[in-house]
Amino acid sequence: MKALWRDLRTHLRADFRPDLYGATALWVTVLIAVNYYVDLEDSYIDSHQGKPIWPFLYFCLYATAYYGSVWLWTYFHKRPDVWRSRDFWLRSGTALICYSIYAGFYAHSYWSRQLFDGQIYVFAYYCLHNLQSVLTIVLPLYLFYTFVDPYSSSFYGVAPKRKGLGLYAILLGLMIPLITLASFQPDFLQSYPTYHDTGANEFFGVPEWVTALVYELCYGWDFVPTELLFRGFLVIGMSKALGRGAVLPMIVWYCTVHFGRPLGEAISSLFGGYLLGVLALSTRSIWGGLLIHIGIAWGMELAAFLQGVSR
Repeated sequence: MKALWRDLRTHLRADFRPDLYGATALWVTVLIAVNYYVDLEDSYIDSHQGKPIWPFLYFCLYATAYYGSVWLWTYFHKRPDVWRSRDFWLRSGTALICYSIYAGFYAHSYWSRQLFDGQIYVFAYYCLHNLQSVLTIVLPLYLFYTFVDPYSSSFYGVAPKRKGLGLYAILLGLMIPLITLASFQPDFLQSYPTYHDTGANEFFGVPEWVTALVYELCYGWDFVPTELLFRGFLVIGMSKALGRGAVLPMIVWYCTVHFGRPLGEAISSLFGGYLLGVLALSTRSIWGGLLIHIGIAWGMELAAFLQGVSR
């Protein structure tokens, strides 16, 4: 655990510049202000839901956030060579295309209508929505890893490693009182639990806890490709092109993924994403991030469930 805190300090000493971090903070503040002032993600981008332009609009949002942050890093570190790097463009382009298609994917709506003649449409929709990342993120990145990436010895941090898991467990434990406190807030209970009774248990003839468990497993899975792309591909993989500079642009893009959610969640994603990015770079593993991400997600679901039972 001490070694990991030492790694964090080492990263800050090597990468931290007041001008760079200040400019990046200003850039992400502009992105957040524009989004929450005009409701860009919810009212404009998502108004094109199900149309071919939908993933393209997400691509424009994510590319603006990411490449703007990379430009700041290259400017302050005097690294214009990055923009001439084929490896950088190949990696960043692959990540942007994959995640934009994932964000604007809508085929699961059609599949849900076809499954059991649409009798469990709502339940199937939410489960397939969380599982579609197998096709849109995991498979493309695996093909990139197998046929294109000449550097990686593991699938972008997927190989299990014990280093740092104790620290991640402590960080997760520290989140428990915060989740408990948040569960008493009205806006929290408006968003969680994400599971709702859809009658699917009656269709299958099983207790509701079974369909709830299936849903929560699908919900938890959706954080796997998120960690794989942001901490695995964009940090561990992109470090071949940007070195330690891979972390800062990643967290700006990661923040825009939280647009449409409460403002506090978007802001906190910057700090959480930075810590997870640095630790992923240190451990060369995404398993700690998965522990925290899925643990927090299921913790919020459980807290909301318990609040509902107590009322």
